Formats: sequence, C-alpha cells, structure tokens
Amino acid sequence: METNTLLDMYRDMVRIRKFESKIVDDCFPKGMLYGNFHTCIGQEAAVVGSCYALRPGAFLTTTHRGHGHCIAKGMDTSKMMAELFGRETGYCRGRGGSLHVADVSKGILGANGIVGVGIPIATGSALTSWIEGTNEVTACFFGEGASNEGTFHESINMAAIWDLPIVYICENNQWAVNTPATAVLNTEGVAERAAGYGIPGVRVDGNDVEAVFDAVSRAVQRARNGEGPSIVELYTFRMRAHNSADKEIRPQELRDAWEEKSPIKRLKAKLLNAGIAENVFLSIEAEADAEIENAYQYAVASPYPAPETICENVYRNDNERSVVR
Repeated sequence: METNTLLDMYRDMVRIRKFESKIVDDCFPKGMLYGNFHTCIGQEAAVVGSCYALRPGAFLTTTHRGHGHCIAKGMDTSKMMAELFGRETGYCRGRGGSLHVADVSKGILGANGIVGVGIPIATGSALTSWIEGTNEVTACFFGEGASNEGTFHESINMAAIWDLPIVYICENNQWAVNTPATAVLNTEGVAERAAGYGIPGVRVDGNDVEAVFDAVSRAVQRARNGEGPSIVELYTFRMRAHNSADKEIRPQELRDAWEEKSPIKRLKAKLLNAGIAENVFLSIEAEADAEIENAYQYAVASPYPAPETICENVYRNDNERSVVR
C-alpha cells in the first residue's frame, strides 16, 4: 500500500481517537453530556481499514460503538460533536445523540442502540441495490455478541439465498459488555458461521489496518461482482470499558498486553521504518487536536432545539389524523 494512503489512514485513526477521548475523558466526567458513550478506542484499524475499502457511494450500518465509522466515512466532527451534545446543529438536530447519529447523504444509515438491529437494516439496503440493479455495496458492522441474535442468522440466510451485495463485518473485540466471547461461542470465532450459509468467511488481525483493508476490499469486490455476501471477522480489542459509565472488570495485564498491540502504535512504527519523520506525526497530532477542539467549541456554542419543535418529524396516529410535521 502507498505510504501516502497509510498516512491518511493514520490521520483518521488519530482523529477518531482524539474525538472519542475528548468525549469520555473530558466532557462526560464534567457532566456536560447526557447518556452513556461507547467508544471504539483500540479498534481504529478495524474501522478505518474497512471504510477505506468502500466507495463513496457505498452504504453502511454501524452499532452503538459507531463514532469511528462515521468519521472514517466522511462525517463532519463538528456536527457529530453537536449531535452528541444534543444541539440543533447536529446531524439529527440533537434528537439522535451518540446511539443514532446518521448521515444518509454519505450512505451512513445510522448507529443503533439495539444489538443486532443494524443487520437487517443493512440487508434491506443491499436488497434495494439488488432490486434497482445497481452494484453498490452495503457494509454491515456488528460485534461478536450480535452474532447470537436471530437477526444475524435470518438476515445472512436471506442475503446468501439472493446473492445480495453486502459484506458483514464482525468487529470481534472479544467482550460483549463484560461477557467474554469464549463463554457464548462454540467456535473459534464468527467467521466459521459463514459455512452454514454457503458463503465465504475469513478472520484477520483487526489491529493491522492493511490486512483489514485487503480482506474487506476482496469481499466488497465479490459483492459488487454479483457473487453475494461474505463475513469478514476482525479480531481486535476495545481498550475502554463497555461504555463511559461502566466498571472495568477485565484484568489490567490483559489490557496492557493489548495496549502494546495498539493499531495506532503499530502503524506509526511501520511508517517510521518506512522513513517518515517524527515531525510528521507531531503535525498530525496537532491538527487533530485543533480539529476536535474546534468541534467542541462549535458544539457548546450551538443552541438546543427549541421546545416548540418537539413534534417535528414525529409520526402521529390518533385515529383521526396521521401527521409528519
């Protein structure tokens, strides 16, 4: 892969890390935000490598841990920050928040707070492409915990039967809240489940951004060629607790071991070995810091939605009328 592309990937990984760190290490502890926030800190290579394998017109669904996918696919960090702050200038006018941020114009069909719900939504998106005769691909992100939901099996079975243009991307961070994957999977991982539907399944190192890009690219091309869906399992690790308010129960030595395999550290080491100077990374860090600070200032300066708009975009059925305002 070209060095410039790897630098772009590194830049986006840093931007994602800075965005989420600002939320959970600064804003949330100060009581500035409502609700809990689920980060992908430690999983940035899985996020960025996957999104770089998609064309601009591709669709995706993400999860409760979806800030990174949104940033990697081109959403504006200022509008995202405003949405998390519940402000009118956010992508969903402050109504969606962290768990439902979306930008359909960029093919981002939304995050979702319900485990596994994005899987049938993504399958419906792929079905639309199939019906309309386009070859646009949908990427469906989910965690290993969602692979035990009925939506996983029903959706993948349908996609396999109809050869829908979709890639099911499992970000296996090994822990569903505080339950280890080994307690709920009777296989090594999720990729093995592809055999039950007669489709390809592959597992790769989710902390190696190039390996992720290559695996997802192959699956995307297969889907675009009309050969149907695939499962790509990205083996990774989230460095933070399940959410911003959750208690961390995983052993410190386990977290320390995975910190040494941080995707950002690994890519930086590779680029340093390729001859990229240290000051380039310092510049990227500074740019990301400035961007996220600007996003924060934009969010806190933005107004809350006016109370009189509470019923806008709400479907009503009171037996006399149905109104979408």
